[in-house]
Amino acid sequence: MIYDIAIVGSGPAAYSASIYASRYKLSNIIFGKIVGGTISEAHMVCNYPGLQDISGIELSAKFEKQAKDLGAGIAYESVVDIKKVDGIFHVYTDRNNQFEAKTVILTTGTERNKLMLPDEEKYLGKGLSYCATCDAMFYRDKTVAVVGGKNAAVMSATMLSDIAKKVYLIYRGTELLGEPMWVDQLMARKNVEIILKTLPIGLEGENRLERIKLSQPYNGEQYVNVDGVFIEIGSEPDGLFADILGLEVDGKKYIKVDQTQATNVEGIWAAGDCTTASNGFRQVVTAVGEGGIAANAIFKYLSKRPR
Repeated sequence: MIYDIAIVGSGPAAYSASIYASRYKLSNIIFGKIVGGTISEAHMVCNYPGLQDISGIELSAKFEKQAKDLGAGIAYESVVDIKKVDGIFHVYTDRNNQFEAKTVILTTGTERNKLMLPDEEKYLGKGLSYCATCDAMFYRDKTVAVVGGKNAAVMSATMLSDIAKKVYLIYRGTELLGEPMWVDQLMARKNVEIILKTLPIGLEGENRLERIKLSQPYNGEQYVNVDGVFIEIGSEPDGLFADILGLEVDGKKYIKVDQTQATNVEGIWAAGDCTTASNGFRQVVTAVGEGGIAANAIFKYLSKRPR
């Protein structure tokens, strides 16, 4: 079978593109192992119209069900290579499967940044995590730290304050940059301490993470003792498919797209956090919009070609 659209990625942009494509009677298949992508890790989504206070996992499940009900194909596999042969895209996955499609929408999102400290990998799963939603419950009544100062960090620290005995929020900036409503909620928590103008410069512990070394003393101490630390310092796009397919990117490797979400390569569109669209405002609502725009553009594109 040759699909009309292969959608690489499984976040909000992917499911939006699929839903619109199916309504345009375009056959489509979504590739991705994590339903909802990184939004599935969100403790709470509070700014998606019509759905007040919904967890990321629940919202992702709703996206998936709607796409499935409309007839989307879903492959819970990761794409490792894409090649264009005689106008058809050949999509290869990590399970040694091959699929074919007339067009491609890249919705590959971004990958979480790391602290780049010695032994960071050593403590992964042993006190260090990049997903508070996934791992928070392991730290009930314990002491944890969150590194970062923007929305993801503020939201994670707020959630953890309901579970952990003590939460430190460590940020290099002079003030928190999350949405004011989230910052206000965090500041109201009595078990949260905010450490500004400070960076973690070391991770230490015997068999698991036990303490963080700080770039400057806090309350006279160079170390903060913790049971766990959550890294929330942003993310970057994976440039793999941009390199493979010869796509134009900006200085930070975000895929350049036009107003229809089209890339510089015919037959390839991109949507969501991996693109330069939506003025860099990388939210669920913008990803959903971009996915719908891409599907609409492909509908028009394929309508001009023999089916």
